[in-house]
Amino acid sequence: MAKMTSDERETYLSELHVGVIGVERPDRAPLVVPIWYWYEPGGDVVLWTEAESVKLKLIRDAGRFAITAQDEQPPYRYVTAEGDVAAIESATDEAVRKIAIRYLGEEEGNQFTDQNLSDTSVLIRMRPTRWLSTDYTKEG
Repeated sequence: MAKMTSDERETYLSELHVGVIGVERPDRAPLVVPIWYWYEPGGDVVLWTEAESVKLKLIRDAGRFAITAQDEQPPYRYVTAEGDVAAIESATDEAVRKIAIRYLGEEEGNQFTDQNLSDTSVLIRMRPTRWLSTDYTKEG
């Protein structure tokens, strides 16, 4: 087992994984839910959600969140990134389509975007500032 280098963890997070975000909430355990996301090394983690969602309310209140991506089959690898919210903004067709196509492919991603992008869709951007990672494919 070994930690990933900075480049390895950023590349890993940019690859196709269903993310799991965690955000604190008052008087309960943190909200932890799976989510589709977009990330390019050196950039922001981008989430797409609806303005009325519980996760948006909690993220707005907390001003931060963490995201984990993992391999579910051995040899295991994972990356967790956390940071402050950089922006919450109205979702654009281009950004939402990029996320949907990433997970569903061209045809289904375009259909999903056409059916689900709304005037209340928002993008949440977080710039990672802290990282955890493990790579069991590495020796020692």
